[in-house]
Amino acid sequence: MTTIPIETIKKLLKKYDIENIPTAIAQYKNDPRSGVKALLHQLEQKYAKYELELKRLKSMMIYEDKYYKNGIHYIAGIDEVGRGPLAGPVMAAAVILPKDCIILGINDSKKLSESKRLSLFQEIQEKAISIGIGMVDVETIDTINILQSTYKAMDQALHKLTITPQILLVDAVHIPTTPLPQEGITQGDSKSMSISAASIIAKVTRDRLMVQLDVLYPQYGFNKNKGYGTKEHIEAIQAYGLCPIHRKTFTSNFVAL
Repeated sequence: MTTIPIETIKKLLKKYDIENIPTAIAQYKNDPRSGVKALLHQLEQKYAKYELELKRLKSMMIYEDKYYKNGIHYIAGIDEVGRGPLAGPVMAAAVILPKDCIILGINDSKKLSESKRLSLFQEIQEKAISIGIGMVDVETIDTINILQSTYKAMDQALHKLTITPQILLVDAVHIPTTPLPQEGITQGDSKSMSISAASIIAKVTRDRLMVQLDVLYPQYGFNKNKGYGTKEHIEAIQAYGLCPIHRKTFTSNFVAL
């Protein structure tokens, strides 16, 4: 019987998808060589992490599963980004994911690295049934206040969905401008996969816009601070004054209007 070189086994094992790791382990578990045993041990550890991640994701589907069991098929998670910055719009996203959707690593966008958000952003776009994005500019924010602007952005996002959702899962708030049934979930971007997906879509979309606006107003560092009130941003406002995308109602404490 020809013995397969360990390096060859290593290459073969890399071809297995993570959910098929048990099959790979079973295929080579009787190989007595320490090198093969070490490779299988690494796979076992990887699969154990995968099982923990699946358990975490299951906990993030509690709200969705409640509605699925009642015959609801289209659940929209809704979240906003940009309520706190000194500059730039407030943005909201609505995302409808298919039932039993698995997106490994999904979480509240604030808990993710930029590179992880970008990869998840792409995966969400590929897997979502429908995505809607709403945006409200600084003039409106200064006119009707940030809370009402947030509701407006969320309502816009809902209207841009290609499918009307049967229930809305909303991060923290209740949207007063829609007749659709909804459930507000405190810290929903960490507890609901649908809301987490919406938070990532909104965050990445807004961040990209702020990087584009940095080209027009480079002195404020929008490509880094995304409009938030960092020390450097505030110092830039004090040095150069406000630009057209600054929120006047958010900056009155440290700049004369």
